[in-house]
Amino acid sequence: MFGILYGIGVGPGAPDLLTLRAIDAMRHSHVILGATRTGNEYSRALEIARPHLPKDHQELLLDFPMTRDLEKLHDAWDKAAQTTLGILAQGKNAAFLTLGDPLTYSTFAYLMDAVRQRKSDCKINVIPGITAYQAASAKLQIPLCSGQGHLHILSGLASEDELTQQLSCPDTVVLLKAYRNYPAIKRAFQRSQRDGSVWQISHVEQEAQCMNKGLSDEDKPPYMTLLIAPGKRR
Repeated sequence: MFGILYGIGVGPGAPDLLTLRAIDAMRHSHVILGATRTGNEYSRALEIARPHLPKDHQELLLDFPMTRDLEKLHDAWDKAAQTTLGILAQGKNAAFLTLGDPLTYSTFAYLMDAVRQRKSDCKINVIPGITAYQAASAKLQIPLCSGQGHLHILSGLASEDELTQQLSCPDTVVLLKAYRNYPAIKRAFQRSQRDGSVWQISHVEQEAQCMNKGLSDEDKPPYMTLLIAPGKRR
């Protein structure tokens, strides 16, 4: 009998923000998988979930390099898929833990695709998690959208011109991966005249949490940084 692969979002950082469904899935999993950078032996997602992990579970870290080299990335995804399928073939359930939500800018999406390419009938259950921008908006009590307004979720990997164009809208904008290309991101906010209303949030729901109005003077903010520019109420 083949095991089940769970993709579990553990939220932004606080163990009590995991859902009951996520906790139940972990308790029915024999192996808990976590993502780590190549050469590292630490998974923040796994540490967040640790208070809820079953006593007799096995932990395994999968290496994912921090690179834009597609060949290296595909090799890492394929290797992770082989490892995961090897576990499932033993009849064991495996739970891959990821920060935030497993299908929102998450490594799990790539693992899921790689697993399905090798075994199309593999049973996969995805359990959503609270995203960092949802937690940040709750902390700041900033509505993300209401009435006829819209919510735009952008990636800091986009070009300055593309970001400037997206920021020209009157709606709320959330920019994730803000640690990448920060100088260009700041210029985009300045060009769109939204730099005065934006909030910068780092490590939300974690010990190092920091929330400030306006953009930082530094060229590279902390890794877990996002920006929220509230929109006009419509």
